[in-house]
Amino acid sequence: MLRIATFNINGIRPRLPALLTWLEREAPDIVCLQELKAADDKFPAAELEQAGYGALWRGQPSWNGVAILAKGMQPLEIRRALPGDASDHQSRYLEAAAHGVIVGCLYLPNGNPQPGPKFDYKLAWFERLIEHAGSLLSSGHPVVLAGDYNVVPTDLDIYNPRSWLKDALLQPESRACYQRLLDQGWTDAIRRRFPEQRIYTFWDYFRQHWQRDSGLRIDHLLLSEALAPRLADAGVDRWVRGEERASDHAPAWVLLEV
Repeated sequence: MLRIATFNINGIRPRLPALLTWLEREAPDIVCLQELKAADDKFPAAELEQAGYGALWRGQPSWNGVAILAKGMQPLEIRRALPGDASDHQSRYLEAAAHGVIVGCLYLPNGNPQPGPKFDYKLAWFERLIEHAGSLLSSGHPVVLAGDYNVVPTDLDIYNPRSWLKDALLQPESRACYQRLLDQGWTDAIRRRFPEQRIYTFWDYFRQHWQRDSGLRIDHLLLSEALAPRLADAGVDRWVRGEERASDHAPAWVLLEV
């Protein structure tokens, strides 16, 4: 079996102990990390290597940042940015091959406040992702697009949409872009595994949302048509969110037959 996980770490330096604890306990084969909030030279490559993981990363001071970890090997870099806009220097996409699959690690723009330039950037980035995803799908290779999509696909993916109606994560344009990805032929692994159950990956730090289980599902793993038949299981490591000094996200994962 091959376990692939995605985890918005929300600051890799302060949460490194929690990350290492999770890696030791769950032992994923491939990990996509987002929101490193650290420059390249601050990435804890040595600590991760000691834990048994090779790594690729694209950092950015204070904001953004993505990384791909592979257990027992060095992931093979394919690209360090989403194609389509050479002027976009935000660290939001990394693509590599590891353990026989192609992995796209993404941190899609939040888009708040909306309407406005940040929401426009979100939608423009989404359009670039859709175009690139189509190319990956047509390649026929086994591909997973894993990361923080900053999209709540449907009302089943949020505890209560009423208080979030103006948020960029729930806007019809955001949801339509996500649906267009699925319509290309991608499989939302967690929703396939739990077709009618409320599954959350994010609980913000306000109003005791974690304690009340008032969550959102915004971290997704999309499987290509070549990979989807190998889906054996999927889930969320909720226990990570309950640890001390936790990220506001929990790792989401898929288990694939090899």
